[in-house]
Amino acid sequence: MKTEHTPKRRRGRPPKGTEGYSKTREALVRAGLEVLTEKGFSASGIDEILRRVAVPKGSFYHYFASKEAFVVELIDHYAAYFALKLDRYLTDESLSPLLRLRAFVTDAEDGMARHQYKRGCLVGNLGQEIGALPEIFRCRLEAVFADWQDRVEKCLLAAKKAGEISPWAQCNKLSAVFWIGWEGAVLRARLEQSPKPLKAFAEFFLTEIAH
Repeated sequence: MKTEHTPKRRRGRPPKGTEGYSKTREALVRAGLEVLTEKGFSASGIDEILRRVAVPKGSFYHYFASKEAFVVELIDHYAAYFALKLDRYLTDESLSPLLRLRAFVTDAEDGMARHQYKRGCLVGNLGQEIGALPEIFRCRLEAVFADWQDRVEKCLLAAKKAGEISPWAQCNKLSAVFWIGWEGAVLRARLEQSPKPLKAFAEFFLTEIAH
């Protein structure tokens, strides 16, 4: 209840710096990730995201300056989350390097099946729409792919050191090929609603590079 000492605030404006503000902002990010991994940017409306977290439409711009700024934050959030996932598998020294890649693939298969193949890769989804997106997205997406490639390259270098792949293997190029093929496999898996494309690509890639 307001008292005469309670400072007035503009209608619809959430109180910044409070726990409630942070939780609502985090909820918007989670809902945004869910929607964009399913539908991409162009087909995603702010209204749907707001409904998922029961936030009035007029309040959205108190949390984010624009839809573009919101999506940039989603990219950064998704990139950080996925980097942790990659590290969890690709730096697991209890497994040989190529088995680490297989473990990552298995986790991805399980994740897509769990969401009934409705969700893809946020970065891959946005990459397919890049011609219709603000230029700032291109730089962000390229940086994310470069980071992911670097992590796979380190795993492949470890595989080379362990004698699992040829000592002449060009790990930087192989890592780039992995992500080019992987994103295509994710797209095909969603289309077919099946893990078969993921399995086929992973088996081909790992068999071809094996020493």
